[in-house]
Amino acid sequence: MAGTSQASRHLSTNGVDLEGDGSAVLIPVKTFDRAKARLAGALSSGDRARLARLSATKVLIAARPLDTFVICDDHNVRAWAIEHGAEVITPPQPGLNNAVEFGFTQLRRLGYSTAIIAHGDLPSATDLAWVADFPGLSIVTDRHGRGTNVMAVPTATDFDFHYGDGSGNSHRLEGLGRGLSVRWIRDSALSHDIDTPTDLELLSDDLRAELVGRLEPTSSPINKGATT
Repeated sequence: MAGTSQASRHLSTNGVDLEGDGSAVLIPVKTFDRAKARLAGALSSGDRARLARLSATKVLIAARPLDTFVICDDHNVRAWAIEHGAEVITPPQPGLNNAVEFGFTQLRRLGYSTAIIAHGDLPSATDLAWVADFPGLSIVTDRHGRGTNVMAVPTATDFDFHYGDGSGNSHRLEGLGRGLSVRWIRDSALSHDIDTPTDLELLSDDLRAELVGRLEPTSSPINKGATT
């Protein structure tokens, strides 16, 4: 792993001394076994768990070659992260915003200049590093322009996280309030998260088959001209 900073902390069960330098990726992952409840009408619980794991693995791969941290409090997720070479941070409190804030603080203590926070349900992700090539705040929204799929935040900034409904605009306002320049991004790969059967149907046939196999048609037709 990269490292030239003097800051160094043990953050995971891997027992590795890390020294921050440049950008690092932080991926919050809650659990695989109870993931994607909104897909219950289309996928079995086992298929939803497999989808969550495969999608998160693709995000880990997209984070390379940057130092990557998974923040979680689930032992299965922890084992998966370590197996794939990521460091693990255990949050002291439940909740996504609390977890990301804690992870962000740890990356600052390690000496990383930028934290790239990426959700684990971005199966089209191939590269995350470019999101940090901007001196201010970069926000990659979901395909609807409302949520925050990926965000790059300078760690020198005191930043409050606002994940939840309409988080994209909330993070934009937070950044502006902190005096940051804000870059608002819609990206065909990173803006496509998976929450609903329609999100699955809009994937390429090959990627959808890799993740979940064939889906039964839904009652609502898809607009074939829709783009992300």
